[in-house]
Amino acid sequence: MAEWGLVPTDKREAADFLYPELPAHENLTGAQMLARAEKGMSVSAALANQIAKSGKLRGMSIALSLIVEPKTAVLVERLAAAGANVGVYCHAHECDQRVADELAARGHIIEANSTWTPAQEHEGALRLMDRLKPDLIIDDGANFARLLVMERPELVANVRGIAEETTSGVRAFQAMADEGELPFPVIAVNDSALKTCFDNRHGTGETCVSTTMELLGPDALSSPDVSVCVIGYGPVGEGFARRVRALGARVAIVETDPVKALEARFAGFEVATQSDVLHDADVVVSATGVRHTLALDALQTLREGAAVVVIGGIQNEIALDEVIQTGGSLRPEKDKRIFSLALPNGRRLRLLAAGDGVNYAAGPGNPIQIMDLSFAVQLCAVDRIVSGDKLPVGVHRLGPDTDRRIASLALAARGISIDVEQQEKPLVPDWRVTHYSDAITQE
Repeated sequence: MAEWGLVPTDKREAADFLYPELPAHENLTGAQMLARAEKGMSVSAALANQIAKSGKLRGMSIALSLIVEPKTAVLVERLAAAGANVGVYCHAHECDQRVADELAARGHIIEANSTWTPAQEHEGALRLMDRLKPDLIIDDGANFARLLVMERPELVANVRGIAEETTSGVRAFQAMADEGELPFPVIAVNDSALKTCFDNRHGTGETCVSTTMELLGPDALSSPDVSVCVIGYGPVGEGFARRVRALGARVAIVETDPVKALEARFAGFEVATQSDVLHDADVVVSATGVRHTLALDALQTLREGAAVVVIGGIQNEIALDEVIQTGGSLRPEKDKRIFSLALPNGRRLRLLAAGDGVNYAAGPGNPIQIMDLSFAVQLCAVDRIVSGDKLPVGVHRLGPDTDRRIASLALAARGISIDVEQQEKPLVPDWRVTHYSDAITQE
């Protein structure tokens, strides 16, 4: 097993583990993919059943702006079974058409098509808002909710709350709140330990390694002759860097946060600036979720043929807009998941997945068992939004009790028991009991 305990090293075992809903996936129907995913999502099933029994979602309209793939479809089905009217939107490059067609065949509102142009994506998102008039939004990157604020302001008052999936989305909502422009409560699902520690570090970090190796070849990240630069040492970057180092590559970390940089150094990684390491890197990985992490000037320092991979996954994390505006170009190679990026200085780079998040744009995304935990957090966020009084406007977190609840369900699903007595003892000790009081008692 991998250092982080999720990705097996045996190829056959890895295929079964990482892509359990997709063995020979080109031959599976959407219904078969959903059935396979549903079997591996027992934790979110338990929470969905509890919410369904409460009746809290009956009559609620919920808009999901998430990657349309089997795990998302299972979440849609479970929310609908709990009584909600559910609609789904996603960008074209994030859409598995078989799954979208299956959701439509089952009567769900679906605005997603893998062939859409950017203009059609825009129209589809607005159409879902108009059709659904959502009470609640489950968002990915804050894109759908921000579009609603800017182009459908008349629908804002109807929105009871947002559950946000990603780091970049939480940042965007926090920026809105700081400027006094946030009109509804947001629950930062991403900030739950059950999301960040598992989805980001284990799921995204490790499946991005697997997908990159599938595209570039098995030796691309597993040779001591390969130099890999990982920009960003958050949970995603950390998961990627640890996995690649375990496979044998030389790894350097670029990080602007001094605390994160020190963490990386204590973990045994070389820590450097972009100017120190980019010119020598064979593979450069952007793991920040920050626009222009690799600006044009930085890209032009890379060696001819270097591979560039995005695992943070926001628009123009690699400054493609600058490249195109200054005379560069982007064209697909024979494998259309790999693009030739021609820079204004004449050099050519290999950009995976056209600069989108590589594991979902060029691979199957995170494993079922990982997304089961993430969607369990989403369900807890939904439950919090619809329970009791309406949350005040602002960015909210769910707290450790939610993480413990989900983790307990996940352990039980795996047949694991732990000692609970310590958890039941007061976390705040009697402050009067000290070393000195114990000594007096003994005298």
